Amino acid sequence: MATLEDSFLADLDELSDNEAELDENDGNGGMEEEDIDMDMADLETLNYDDLDSVSKLQKSQRYIDIMKKVEEALGKDADGAEKGTVLEDDPEYKLIVDCNQLSVDIENEIVIVHNFIKDKYRLKFQELESLVHHPIDYARVVKKIGNETDLTLVDLEGLLPSAIIMVVSVTALTTKGNPLPEDVLQKTLEACDRALDLDSSRKKVLDFVESKMGSIAPNLSAIVGSAVAAKLMGTAGGLSALAKMPACNVQVLGHKRKNLAGFSSATSVSRVGYLDQTEIFQSTPPSLRMRVGRLLAAKSTLAARVDATRGDPSGTNGKALREAIRKKIEKWQEPPPARQPKPLPVPDSEPKKRRGGRRLRKMKERYAVTDMRKLANRMAFGTPEESSLGDGLGEGYGMLGQAGSNRLRVSSVPSKLKLNAKVAKKLKERQYTGGATTSGLTSSLAFTPVQGIELCNPQALGLGSGTQSTYFSESGTFSKLKKI
Repeated sequence: MATLEDSFLADLDELSDNEAELDENDGNGGMEEEDIDMDMADLETLNYDDLDSVSKLQKSQRYIDIMKKVEEALGKDADGAEKGTVLEDDPEYKLIVDCNQLSVDIENEIVIVHNFIKDKYRLKFQELESLVHHPIDYARVVKKIGNETDLTLVDLEGLLPSAIIMVVSVTALTTKGNPLPEDVLQKTLEACDRALDLDSSRKKVLDFVESKMGSIAPNLSAIVGSAVAAKLMGTAGGLSALAKMPACNVQVLGHKRKNLAGFSSATSVSRVGYLDQTEIFQSTPPSLRMRVGRLLAAKSTLAARVDATRGDPSGTNGKALREAIRKKIEKWQEPPPARQPKPLPVPDSEPKKRRGGRRLRKMKERYAVTDMRKLANRMAFGTPEESSLGDGLGEGYGMLGQAGSNRLRVSSVPSKLKLNAKVAKKLKERQYTGGATTSGLTSSLAFTPVQGIELCNPQALGLGSGTQSTYFSESGTFSKLKKI
């Protein structure tokens, strides 16, 4: 059994082991803290006032080599890889992949330079960055304005739309900015020149990629064109990256934020990037352009996936997809079918069958034309009819009561109702006179005041029992009494 001293010693040993582990962790943590401190030191030593410390892409060896190869390829005006060679093993294909990655890097570098220009020029004209959103347009406008306070002396025609120029000129009159110092202005103008140089390099890369689009992405080029296909691939980072991208993201590739300058946004097409530069999109009516943009994005994604797997180097699938898009747009533009006039139903010679029944038959019998009404509606030729007021005045009686009617008695009751009445009368007679059934209340005993109870025969008296013994019996006749 362990004593108390042994348990204390075991606890001390565990504490010593834990301290050793903590010392090792502290050593590693110290190294991490030193790395973080070094990174922070690098960030602190980074001079944001110097453009070269912010933008380093143009001085990189990779940028210089790729741009040199692109310029040589554009100078030779090459037509792409030869037939029969595998495109992935071709050096030009590798150059195109490098150009796609470089175009993405150039875009990011332009954004960095744009932020540098905004930080410096914000002291002079702070509202300009909210009026001109595109980085290249902003750099051109800043380079054009410089330190000028009166914008009426600055010609911005060709750089911005006329509506934006008017807004910029009016805003410059009320701005609270001050002219920049000479050294800050010089750095700002250098940054503008660098942004423009980066943009021209990006255009060269896109031109080279566009010239090779017929062999790199024939199906995608068949749908959107070589220029738009090159821009999509450059922004996405290559054909494989574009093939992995969903259609909803392909639709907004290259989308720029537009400044409407206070005008209505009803006619502006939103959420469409480079696809609005295609021939199909531009030839579509404005009411269908959003639907066409979604359709183009979906079909372009399918074509990019076919090109990424080298499924159809001839571009037949792309042409078929383009034809399907064109037919669908024509189908959308077709007017709705005209409303056909509903023809009248064919007239039937026979009357339609109506619902019958006992109640309907009763109503017809009740309102049926009687014999009396038929005679009243007739007139004999050459015989004056009698009228209610005489001399042809009042209601005429027609052939009622005339000798030419050949009717001894005219009934005012319809025939069917009359027949029903006869049937009911016969049934009533059968109930009273028929059979040997007699009532249980009848008796052959008669009570007289002379003899008291007398047994008599009712049939011997010539009078029947029940209803036959009454004076109003239907079977009773007149009796002839002898004279005394």
